[in-house]
Amino acid sequence: MTAASATRILVAEDDDLLAELIVFKLSREGFAVDQVADGEDALAMIRERRPDAVLLDGMLPGMDGFDVLRSLKEDPETRGIPVMMLTGRRLEKDVVSGLQLGADEYLVKPFMLEELMTRLRRLLPPSAREALA
Repeated sequence: MTAASATRILVAEDDDLLAELIVFKLSREGFAVDQVADGEDALAMIRERRPDAVLLDGMLPGMDGFDVLRSLKEDPETRGIPVMMLTGRRLEKDVVSGLQLGADEYLVKPFMLEELMTRLRRLLPPSAREALA
């Protein structure tokens, strides 16, 4: 098993097409991938599966991504999990809010898939990054 295949990523995205594209790309790179489409499911999956990183839509139905992020970073059990926000919220106040809440990356939609992958690699431990090089 490679470091990449041992690396679990949660994709929390309610846009089915975008989620499918991201999941496909991550799977082809050898990651184990879970996907959910709303905030409550994202929080439950994170607590249950303990992914190595989370790609989190800022505007999920139910509990939005910013509230999910706040809950993750307030919980000592999950605060260390790297989170990349993926959102159409591009105003400076939104970006600042996401970063202040603890997002490790903030990527505004639309984005290029290779940019997402490059930023994701930077969030991962060195052993996983080396396996992907």
